[in-house]
Amino acid sequence: LSGGDQEVIFMIDASGGFMKDGPKNRLRDQDIHKIVDVFNKRLELDKYSRMVPFDEIEKNEFNLNLPRYIDSQEAEDIQDIAGHLQGGIPAADVEALARYWEVCPQLRQILFSPRPPAKGLSGAAAQSKPAYFDLAVEKSAIKSAIYEHPQFAAFIAQMSAHFAAWREKSAAALMDLQPGCHPRQVIAALAEGLLAHYAGRPLIDAYDIYQHLMDYWAATMQDDLYLIAQNDNGGWKAATYRVIETKKGKDGKPGKQVDKGWACDLVPKPLIVARYFANEQKAIDQFAEQLESVAARLNEMEEEHGAENGVFSDLEKVTFAAVRTRLKELSQTGGELSDEEREVLLQYLDLCVKEAELKKCLRDAEAALDAHAYAHYPKLTETEIKTLVVEDKWLAALEAAIHGEMERISQALTQRVKELAERYETPLPQLNERVEDLQAKVQRHLESMGFAWE
Repeated sequence: LSGGDQEVIFMIDASGGFMKDGPKNRLRDQDIHKIVDVFNKRLELDKYSRMVPFDEIEKNEFNLNLPRYIDSQEAEDIQDIAGHLQGGIPAADVEALARYWEVCPQLRQILFSPRPPAKGLSGAAAQSKPAYFDLAVEKSAIKSAIYEHPQFAAFIAQMSAHFAAWREKSAAALMDLQPGCHPRQVIAALAEGLLAHYAGRPLIDAYDIYQHLMDYWAATMQDDLYLIAQNDNGGWKAATYRVIETKKGKDGKPGKQVDKGWACDLVPKPLIVARYFANEQKAIDQFAEQLESVAARLNEMEEEHGAENGVFSDLEKVTFAAVRTRLKELSQTGGELSDEEREVLLQYLDLCVKEAELKKCLRDAEAALDAHAYAHYPKLTETEIKTLVVEDKWLAALEAAIHGEMERISQALTQRVKELAERYETPLPQLNERVEDLQAKVQRHLESMGFAWE
C-alpha cells in the first residue's frame, strides 16, 4: 500500500475475536464482519489494525510477527502500592472508566470523593503522589447509585428510543415480505442496517448488537423466513400440526404412535396465549404459585416432623395414605396422641387434599387454554399473523437481547467500582493492627487453657 511518502503494509490482529467451540476456536459472524470492514475500509483501530511503514519492518529485520507491530494485549490491572499502604482508590483507576464519565459526567462525583493527602509518607511516594479517591456511597448502594442516577437513566432511555426507531423502520419492511423473497438477502439488509444504526454509539459495540441478530437468525428467524418465502403453501400462514412420537417396538421395529399434542412453527403457542389469552394464563400462573406454596409447606412439615421422635418418625414414607392410616390406627387403638401431634397430622392431610385440588384445577385450566389457543389459529388474519411474528416474536426477542447487552455494560461498571473499593478499603497498617489483635486474643485463650506459646 502507499502510505503518503512511503510504502506501508496494512496489518490486522484479529486473534482476540472468536468463541470457544469445544476444543476449537470459531470465528463468529461479528468477527468475520469486522475483519472484512476493517480491511476494505483500511481502518486503523487501537490494538486491532494499523498501517506499518517499511522502515519499521526493516528495523525488525523484516520479521512480520504481528505482536511486534500491534499490541493487542489487554491492559494489566496494576496494583497501587501507595493505595494499599494508605488506602484510597488511585486516580488512574477512576480515569480508566472515562468512557462512562463521558456519558454520565456527574456520576463520577456521586461515586467518588477526593481523598485528602496522606500524612507521614516519605520519599518518592510523597513527592509525586497521585490523587486518590474514596468511595462516596456504601458498597451495597453502588448499583442503585448508578442505575438511579438521572444521567444514567437518561442514557438508558436514549438507547431504548434508539432501538425503537430502528424497530419501527424494520417492522414495516419485514411485514411487506412476500412468498418468493430471498431470506439471505433479507437478513443481510436487516443486519447491515442494524450495524450502521449502532455505529458510533457510546458504551456499546455495534458488532455485539449485530451478533445478537445473527444468533437469533441462526436459531429461529432463518427457519421462519424460509417458511414465508415458500411459493407453495408458504407465505404468512400459521399452520398447526400434531406432534406424533413413534415408540420403539420389538426387534428394532417401529412401535406404537403417541400423540404428544400440537405445535406451530411460525407462530408458537406462547405468542397466541400472550396476545389473546392473557387472563387465562394469569389464572394458570396463580394456580401454579398456590401449588408451589402448598408443596413447599408439605416439604417443611416432612423435614420438621420427620426427625427422631417426630410425628412422622415411625412412617417409612410420608404420604397422604400413610398419614391417614397412622391417624386412624392411633384413634382406634387409643394410642397416646397429643393435641399438637393430632393437629400436625390433620394439617398435613388438609394440605394434601388442597394440593390434589390445585393440581386438578391446574390441569383443567391448562387443557382449556390449550383448546382455546388451538381453535384460535384458523381465525387469525394475515395482518394478525404478521404482527405476531414480526413484533411479538422477532423484534421482541432482539429487543430483549439488546436490553441484556445494556444490562451487561452497566453491570460491568458496578462490578469494577465495587472491586476497586474492596481492593483499597483496608490499608496495610489497619490489617497489621487487626492481625496483632487476633494474635493477642488467641494468646489469651491459650493461656486460659494452660498452654504457653513461645
